[in-house]
Amino acid sequence: MKDKQAIAAPRSSETERRAVTAAAGPAALLTGLDDALAGTPAPTGAGPLDTRLAAARALFDKGAHQQLLAVLPGLIADSHAAASPRRDLDQARLSSVYSLATAVLIKLGSYDQARRTADRSRTWAEVSGSPLAAAAAAREWAIVLRHQDQHATAQRIMSSAAADVEATGLRTDASAAAYAQMLCTLAYTAARGGQRTEALAMTEEARRAARRLPENPPVGRLFPLSPAAVDLYAVGVHWALGDAGAALEAGKNLRAAQFPTAERKARLGTDMARAWWSWNRPEQTTRALLDAYRASPSEVRDRPAIGSIVHDLAERHPRTSGVRELHTAVARTV
Repeated sequence: MKDKQAIAAPRSSETERRAVTAAAGPAALLTGLDDALAGTPAPTGAGPLDTRLAAARALFDKGAHQQLLAVLPGLIADSHAAASPRRDLDQARLSSVYSLATAVLIKLGSYDQARRTADRSRTWAEVSGSPLAAAAAAREWAIVLRHQDQHATAQRIMSSAAADVEATGLRTDASAAAYAQMLCTLAYTAARGGQRTEALAMTEEARRAARRLPENPPVGRLFPLSPAAVDLYAVGVHWALGDAGAALEAGKNLRAAQFPTAERKARLGTDMARAWWSWNRPEQTTRALLDAYRASPSEVRDRPAIGSIVHDLAERHPRTSGVRELHTAVARTV
């Protein structure tokens, strides 16, 4: 298989060092990524970059955060080397690598590091001139700002990103998916900033934009959005607006089978769990979190906000069915 050949290239001292680092745990892996951001490492020549980037995205989709952190320094190094001739496609790829790094850092709650990678993603996207790379970079940047309580700035960035994608004409499914994704992120950003009217309006606009999209997006699409994915965003929007009942209503017909990746299947569980928890329903919260954990343990274990719910369940509802199983499973894998 080409993917495996790309990852398992002839071992050098650098790849051996990364393998040892991966076994050391997420703290060491974050340090390794920090080192790569402080000074771009020498190229590894490990294999075709497009194949490796696809494999790295697959790790994110599986929730394999530690494995992804382990391969990112080499991917950053080789993508920089490939972008040195200043070809647009190579620069867009480098932007995508930094966007992916930002996404996993956000999962881990490493927002200061994520801000650095998001800024680099935006810079390389702008240089490349790729509208889709620019949209992806803007989205990650806005998410970082949102987590740092800069809601107005994040909302402004997402509004501009959505307008830029719309200006392309939305002639392809890929651009339509990008536009719907921008609207979804804008809706959630507005909700977290307390902008109820805009959040709900953008959610409905995203639903309209997603009507033409397939239920099963093609593998490899940068924004693999589907109508079900928009409905999942609606769960988060209503939760962020403080309306747990509306959130549960929005998600009542969603099923894990509608989502192609472990990361999205788990996200369904964690988003529904947050709504149930806001409604003070520990049993339903626990069931949803167990569903999420079975889909992707790291989506429960690595996200600080979800880990906090697990901790509170164990403290406040230790005898609720499933709580001990959930807490033990998360504690065992830390």
